[in-house]
Amino acid sequence: MDHTSIQASSGETAAVGQLKYMPGFGNDFETESLPGALPQGQNSPQKCNYGLYAEQLSGSPFTAPRGTNERSWLYRIRPSVRHTRRFSNASYPLWKTAPCQDEHSLPLGQLRWDPIPAPTERLNFLEGVRTITTAGDATTQVGMSAHAYVFNEDMVDDYFFNADGELLIVPQLGAIRVFTEMGIMDVEPSEICLVPRGMMFKILTSGTQTAWRGYICENYGAKFTLPERGPIGANCLANPRDFKTPVAAYEDKEKPCRVHVKWCGKFYVTKIGHSPLDVVAWHGNYAPYKYDLRTFSPVGAILFDHPDPSIFSVLTAPTEDAGTANVDFVIFPPRWLVAEHTFRPPWYHRNIMSEFMGLIHGQYDAKEEGFVPGGISLHNMMLPHGPDALAFEKAANAELKPVKLDHTMAFMFETRYPQQLTKYAAELETLQDDYLECWDGLERKFDGTPGIK
Repeated sequence: MDHTSIQASSGETAAVGQLKYMPGFGNDFETESLPGALPQGQNSPQKCNYGLYAEQLSGSPFTAPRGTNERSWLYRIRPSVRHTRRFSNASYPLWKTAPCQDEHSLPLGQLRWDPIPAPTERLNFLEGVRTITTAGDATTQVGMSAHAYVFNEDMVDDYFFNADGELLIVPQLGAIRVFTEMGIMDVEPSEICLVPRGMMFKILTSGTQTAWRGYICENYGAKFTLPERGPIGANCLANPRDFKTPVAAYEDKEKPCRVHVKWCGKFYVTKIGHSPLDVVAWHGNYAPYKYDLRTFSPVGAILFDHPDPSIFSVLTAPTEDAGTANVDFVIFPPRWLVAEHTFRPPWYHRNIMSEFMGLIHGQYDAKEEGFVPGGISLHNMMLPHGPDALAFEKAANAELKPVKLDHTMAFMFETRYPQQLTKYAAELETLQDDYLECWDGLERKFDGTPGIK
């Protein structure tokens, strides 16, 4: 890991285990790495302390309503116009952007993959992104893409920002350090982090394993926010205090560096002579954050029937249609099952939403075999899915006593738009040719006689 003059809040070196965070979702934060670096009472003084430059980063139009207006003021060693020089074309052929109609011969169907193998060559995070599906149109800021990542090397002198959307990163194998313009986050499996649209960052390895793997939701639309709780009230699900935003940290490095950009589906690179992660202080509400999925407080049925999976929504990116998401981020965490007279696993269904699913660890209750940690499943718009035959028989005949689903964490990127499969995903060697056979044992049971009431 690169330790070049990294300074965090109060001037401390930002070593592993020493990071600090500010709690709250969507708060207006203020933080400084050096005392007096943050101006008081105004945003843009004639001269900033320490010879810093003031700069605003806006995540929404200037005139957006107060509740959705996002901006932060950054006080940095150089203005960002010095962090983007003359661009050259760059290529990351496995990272795709909607609209993307990749040519492949795989027909429509329910799909599932085993984990993507560890790379045999040296790859950093940016080089290790593999797009599985795309939906919508990034140029109109609608839809999303679902990616997997595998890498084994630090982005030491390479930096990246994505103008197409915000990145929700879900580690599955190995903890990562996400060093952004506005601070540093250490993120381990069962945690997530979000890097806002347009924010520069790099990703470093953390731990001793030989490869790192996980998932990414690239959200082109309205930013992720907390879902409304409705009649649930003021508590449970993802509580705002459990979201953590990093304190200011900067990297004072004077050496050749490269800044990579994704803009309208194309990639570019520019060479500069210093690190762009040079924000010494900042204030505002446009900021990265992390969240520990283990702090999610599930709400479910306590008498009978199975609630809709939306009850497990952690974050939602809304559209103009109320209650219809551009993307929902949903998890299936450890929880108690207590419902009476009820088939407890997820029921069979068809859905206007399209579902990309991953498993971080453990076992998913509706697919007891075949869906393994690091794996992926895709159930697109209006394609039927539900428990496999083994899970059905077990649940239909189980004694209905309280049972705890433990040591598990699955998630779903769910969007109102159909998810188009990439050529890479269609031809991936880990695609399970026999996935559909998991439902073969669901034979006719109808005999015309009334059931027990």
